Amino acid sequence: MALKLQNSPPKKLFLSYLIPSLFGMILMASNILIDGIFVSHGVGEDALAGVNIATPIFSILLAVSLWIGMGGATLYSIALGENKIKQAQKIFTQSVILTVSIVGILIIIGFWKLKEIAYLFGASATTYPHVRDYLFVILAFGLVYVLENILSIYIRNDGNPKLAMVGLAVSAILNVILNYIFIFIMNWGVSGAAYATGIATVVGLLVLMLHFLQKSNHLKWNFSKVSFKQMGEILKIGLPSYVVEMSFALIVVAYNITFLRFAGDVGVTAFAVINYLHAVFLMIFIAVGSALQPIVSFHYGAQLYDRLKVFLRLAIITATIIGVGLLIVGYFSKSLILLLFGVEAGPVADFTKTGINYYFIGYVFLGFNLVIAEYFQAIKKIRLSTIIVLCRSIIIFMPLLFLLPYFGSATWIWLAFPIAEGLTTLGLVVLFFKSDKLKIHE
Repeated sequence: MALKLQNSPPKKLFLSYLIPSLFGMILMASNILIDGIFVSHGVGEDALAGVNIATPIFSILLAVSLWIGMGGATLYSIALGENKIKQAQKIFTQSVILTVSIVGILIIIGFWKLKEIAYLFGASATTYPHVRDYLFVILAFGLVYVLENILSIYIRNDGNPKLAMVGLAVSAILNVILNYIFIFIMNWGVSGAAYATGIATVVGLLVLMLHFLQKSNHLKWNFSKVSFKQMGEILKIGLPSYVVEMSFALIVVAYNITFLRFAGDVGVTAFAVINYLHAVFLMIFIAVGSALQPIVSFHYGAQLYDRLKVFLRLAIITATIIGVGLLIVGYFSKSLILLLFGVEAGPVADFTKTGINYYFIGYVFLGFNLVIAEYFQAIKKIRLSTIIVLCRSIIIFMPLLFLLPYFGSATWIWLAFPIAEGLTTLGLVVLFFKSDKLKIHE
């Protein structure tokens, strides 16, 4: 593994991690998208809105897995680069212990305050039954979902990105089959969609466990003395990844509340359609960063600084091309998107089309922002990475979301995302030229 990372041509090495990472993340996010498509056609628009309101639970669980997974995997790859195998294995073991502890507590709280959480996410009297049914099942499978994500990250960092992709692919394919059976044949409604996702995740996790049978595997258990200092380091380094996904959950809740206030159920349903797509698109950009992270962290640990700029440049170019491509696809495929979710002509369709025109502009800038944040995280510059993520998702975005509809109409709500991402990109470009702290060097 070490020789491959050190000696492979940068473009070839980056692609060998990028392609499985992209497919894996798309397949992971597609579980949510598939649920939305089957629910919209098999249950109805109110159920679609209800499942969308419940989707922040995925973001919360994924945020924890990225927090611990990316934080631990960064330390893991740096340790491998330094040829400290036992240390790397200890980091992996500590990550799993930390995951089970944190997620276990969250699941208990979730079951205890299920109704309060549903209304906090933006449920109404109409959508609450759907939100409740979906949340209950997803919480029941919550620990499995997080462990699948954590293990896929570590397997990718252990030099086996293809198996990480295969495990997630099996989950996605099985999710489609089970959604059809549970919703259209057994008529289980939104609970059927949730059970399909949960059972498919269990099978995907079992596939990933095959990595432990391979001779080249470095992932082994090391239950030496628990180190709270090391756990703190894992959480510290993984913080930007946690903020990225956790802020997505906050953004969904904030959007639902804002649309409900200024556009009613029409706005909430229209946002549900776009948000299902956004969940997939966000994972695509996270995939670019996830492909960059193990390569950069290893080279940083091995002190191969001359190759770092090359990998960063490749990631930025890739993310920018993807962003422009999504904007073009959205602009010319609005009718197909509506057809995909079974939204017919009417106020919801019109409002969704307007939303696509405005919202998709943000993808041109989103990739650049996330790649830069991931790069700094991979070389342990956590403060810079966290500041970038907070600016795009909280500091700039939230004031825009609540102020724009007061200055214009409800359609201006869609502009909060592209303006926040664009201003973050502008700020980064200016600071790269003005501040030595943001120079890309060792």
